[in-house]
Formats: sequence, C-alpha cells, structure tokens
Amino acid sequence: MDLGKRVEKRRIQLGMTQAQLGLIAGLAQNSIHNIESGETKRPRKIDALAEALNCTPEYLLFGIGETQADKKSANNNVSLGPTIKSTVPLVSWVQAGAWSEINEVRECDATRYMCPVNSSDKTFALKVQGVSMEPKFYEGDLIFVDPEAECIHGSYVVARLDDNNEATFKQLIIESGQKFLKAANPNWPEQLIPINGNCTLVGKVVFAGKSF
Repeated sequence: MDLGKRVEKRRIQLGMTQAQLGLIAGLAQNSIHNIESGETKRPRKIDALAEALNCTPEYLLFGIGETQADKKSANNNVSLGPTIKSTVPLVSWVQAGAWSEINEVRECDATRYMCPVNSSDKTFALKVQGVSMEPKFYEGDLIFVDPEAECIHGSYVVARLDDNNEATFKQLIIESGQKFLKAANPNWPEQLIPINGNCTLVGKVVFAGKSF
C-alpha cells in the first residue's frame, strides 16, 4: 500500500471527505485528490496531514508504525492524542460575535465539520479572514473555537469587540495583570489591543491544522 492509499484509507475510516481533510490539514481539495491518486508522492504538509488523520508521518510515508486508533486499542490506559469526537458548525464572524447568546449549537443551520480534538459541544468553526494573523494563520484557514476551553497567556482566541459586536481573531497576551489582543503579523498597524472591558473572550482556538 502506497502513501496515497494510506491517506485515503485513514480519511475514509475517520468519515471525512477530501474537502474536510484539506481544510483541517491546510491543503486544497485537489491537493488531497492528487495525494490519494498517487500524483503527489511527497506532500508538503505531511505533519499536518498526519495529525489530521490521527497517525504519524512515518505511517503515511512508509507504512511504519501504527495509527493512533491502533495504539489506543493496544493499551486502553494511554491517551495518545486527538480523536474526532463530533461535528461542529461553520459560522460567520458576525454569528461568532453573538455566540454566547446561542443556546443550542446543534440547532445552528450551518455546514458542519469534524473537530479533530476533544472539545465541548459548544465548539464551532470559523474561516480566517484578513492578514492580521499571518504568517501563523492565513486567510481561508479553518479554526476550531471552544467557548468552554480556558483562555490563558499565549492562547489564540476569538473575541467580541463590544463596539460592533463582530468577532476578531488574535493571540491573548497577559502581562502584569493587563490583557491584550495581539496580531501575529509584524506589519499589522494595531499590534496590541488593550482589553479594558471593551471586549469579551468568546472562546479559545483548540485546533487549526494542529492542536493548541
């Protein structure tokens, strides 16, 4: 079995489409198709692809080792990384800003994606907009946000700015008791936005091609 067949096998085992796998791993759907068909022999994001498929890069490249599911069945006392638990809705940034007002996530009429990591049933997905978080995150990247996960110093978070009720995506910085929202792009004009009761943390980014 070659790399493409192993990718296809794992994707089907996890119940993902090529498009869903591509969004999680940060690859275009046609890139996933090319990998599975054998046209692409050495994927450029093999680590992200392996994590999205819950296995090791060595397993995908060479068939060496076991998948996380195989390892877990061999030793039920050891937790070996993310497992896909449920699907979450893809929402707009305006909806994300009002997320705390939504009582039942399951009732949200939206496209749903499988979250590759353990998360609460209030988790939702967003597509990154703009360039303020480059080069860490790029426009169109899929991020998974858990409102019940603890936001600490260094966490990537989605916050609601009270002046317009729309959500923004930044890194949370806590220094000497003061909180800031930080852009990852060094050329972004507003590098730090002080949090002085002017915004609400909606949730923590728990997955975006890799765990946080």
